[in-house]
Amino acid sequence: MTTFATLEDLAAAVGTELGTSDWHLVDQRRVDLFAEATGDHQWIHVDPERAKDGPFGTTIAHGYLTLSLIPVLAKECYAVEGVRMAVNYGSEKVRFPAPVPVGSSVRATAELVSAEPVAGGLQVVVRYTIVGEQGGKPHCVADTITRFYA
Repeated sequence: MTTFATLEDLAAAVGTELGTSDWHLVDQRRVDLFAEATGDHQWIHVDPERAKDGPFGTTIAHGYLTLSLIPVLAKECYAVEGVRMAVNYGSEKVRFPAPVPVGSSVRATAELVSAEPVAGGLQVVVRYTIVGEQGGKPHCVADTITRFYA
């Protein structure tokens, strides 16, 4: 994990890798809770018996569940000291190249793509690449936009 003392230090790191998170298990309980929260109860996510005969041989995590793991993964990749607050400003270029099989673990690597001044702070774009223990294609690649205020 990389820790920046100031927003200026963060801005100077554009083009560098910020860090890699720990591994996090994506279990059926997490998938079921996400399905309940979003109303997306498609069988490939919530019906392990039916999913055994499906295209992936098991249930898979929702793509948006994988994306929603970024906050917990991000705090293990980098930190910025001395900021009043950080605000999620959105995401760009979100892709889900490969499904996350339920019961597998994922982690993210963060790369600082850009940093631009905004009134009272700094807007950064960080690319998160979420991969699984089994290797292969990433499960999610997303550019997130965060505004940090000093």
